[in-house]
Amino acid sequence: MVIRILLFVLALVLAPISTVLAQSSPDLKKLDEISDEALQMVKVKRYDESEKLLEYFSTQFLSMTVEAKFFSMDELRIITVAHNEALVTVQDETISYEKKVNAVTKLRLVTDAVYSNHQPLWTEMEGQIMSTFNQTKIAMKNKDSDGFHSYINRLLNQYDLIYPSLKVDLAPEKIQKLDARMSFIDQYRPQVFSDTTSQKELDALEKDLESIFDEMTEDETDPSLWWVIISTGSIIILTLSYVGWRKYKGDKEEKKSDKELNH
Repeated sequence: MVIRILLFVLALVLAPISTVLAQSSPDLKKLDEISDEALQMVKVKRYDESEKLLEYFSTQFLSMTVEAKFFSMDELRIITVAHNEALVTVQDETISYEKKVNAVTKLRLVTDAVYSNHQPLWTEMEGQIMSTFNQTKIAMKNKDSDGFHSYINRLLNQYDLIYPSLKVDLAPEKIQKLDARMSFIDQYRPQVFSDTTSQKELDALEKDLESIFDEMTEDETDPSLWWVIISTGSIIILTLSYVGWRKYKGDKEEKKSDKELNH
């Protein structure tokens, strides 16, 4: 009887989780795949096909927001902005190939950030970004002003690519801190290039981004799985404790009855 109750309780705990995953994952995965296909089309300069895929993305995205609350308000706004930028950029014949690729890449990364529970695609840019930091420092050491400005521009472009995804995965205060450091470095380039004190802002930005990348990649376990494990374990422990207490009480009552009969 107790085992039946335990199984019933476990079913109640797991059913809502499995239902949510069954309903949301396929739809979010579909958006993720559409954004990836749109990016692949842009990379091979098939802009018309990429445009159609982006329009299809919009249709699917809107239907998801109507049917169920798949997204938070922030996610809704971030994805909408990234999508609009990607679509307008792809449609504009005067915009360069590189900017088209970057615009659709931003949408691809932010869609994946919403879809992925851990290790989103944007974390794979860690190597590129850290390499840019290293090259920037080498340019400063060699007093190479042109190289320094070139690498700062590259760093800003790389940050811009992952920025919408950061807003999905990071707390607002962390974003504000990164924005402040990035704005300082961009606005006061001459000081950063020549002044040791100002260069500390560049070092601080590098450490902040390293910390964020480490934080996003250190735990490979799906958080929802941990929730299930903890919840299920707690129920099992409570149930076994209850069974043990009932058994102890039953044995005690039995011994008491035997003792009274012997008297």
